[in-house]
Amino acid sequence: MDQRVKPSPEEIRRARQDNPKMRERDLSAQLGISEAELVAAQCGFGAVRVEPRVNDLLTGLEAVGEVMALTRNESAVHEKIGVYDKVVTGNHNAMVLGENIDLRIFPKVWAHGFAVEKRDGGEIRRSLQFFDAAGEAVHKVHLKPASNLYAYQKLVASLESSNQESTVAILPSAAEGKGEGHASVASIDDLRDRWSRLTDVHQFFGMLKTLKLSRREAVRMVGQDYAWLLDNDAVGALLHHAAEGGMPIMCFVGNRGCIQIHSGPIRSVKPMGPWINVLDETFHLHLRTDHIHEVWAVRKPTKDGHVTSLEAYDADGGMIIQFFGKRHEGEGEREDWRFLAENLPRVPSPTAA
Repeated sequence: MDQRVKPSPEEIRRARQDNPKMRERDLSAQLGISEAELVAAQCGFGAVRVEPRVNDLLTGLEAVGEVMALTRNESAVHEKIGVYDKVVTGNHNAMVLGENIDLRIFPKVWAHGFAVEKRDGGEIRRSLQFFDAAGEAVHKVHLKPASNLYAYQKLVASLESSNQESTVAILPSAAEGKGEGHASVASIDDLRDRWSRLTDVHQFFGMLKTLKLSRREAVRMVGQDYAWLLDNDAVGALLHHAAEGGMPIMCFVGNRGCIQIHSGPIRSVKPMGPWINVLDETFHLHLRTDHIHEVWAVRKPTKDGHVTSLEAYDADGGMIIQFFGKRHEGEGEREDWRFLAENLPRVPSPTAA
């Protein structure tokens, strides 16, 4: 975000009209504003501000039926078509555990919400869009032709905010997730000892927090029996191999407020310029391969044997995307996934900081 004077809501709306095909994220960057400010300028002109009451949203969405859920970060966009069912509410963590829509949500990060109507030729595209305090998108819900419009309108009415101003207060970015450059007293021996005693992949975050390490710092330190560096083309190779072999995988894309997961096979993998895309019937993935700075294969012990993930990081050490072989709790890792992860091209690891 640059320091120039921000455009007025009227100027933002004019820019939107002048650039109807430009993506919201790209237009907001061009204008020097956050995406939330771009959407807020449309209040009264196709957008309605809604309260980011995550638990009420999740419980109300099931009645809307089939929709498209979208979660993204700077480098990856994850889209799933399905129903918001098997909802688990919570103030610190909420979940959607449906067959197609699978989310891990951190409600305290959700700061701004909007219901948006956008004309596209003869039709109206409707969506719910939610942003963090810095104006970065955390999650969006797009209606599909099969969606229940009445249930959607009822949900929007229940969440509608009394504040319908066309400007929004934006806080500085928390520069989330990078977490590098702080003082950690963790030794390699301590890290390796704790790592070796993991019994569940969900214990990994707690271990990092205790040791004051970022995820990338830990994989760089721990040693090549637990984490090894791969060629940056490994993600594309993984997607192509999985598609050709019909191998079911898990694909995680997230940001500070939401993590979205695909579980199952993938079929249609199409590179396009710097992007590699998965274009399946109910799952779309768009990944900027030129943003990938490092790719690591990471092995974590569990009570069911070790599991292997593939993790791509950006230049700041932030996680772009993560992959596992599909498995259920209590099952061992798939042998075909493990073989693939262990045989992708390796490169020499950088020296741990």
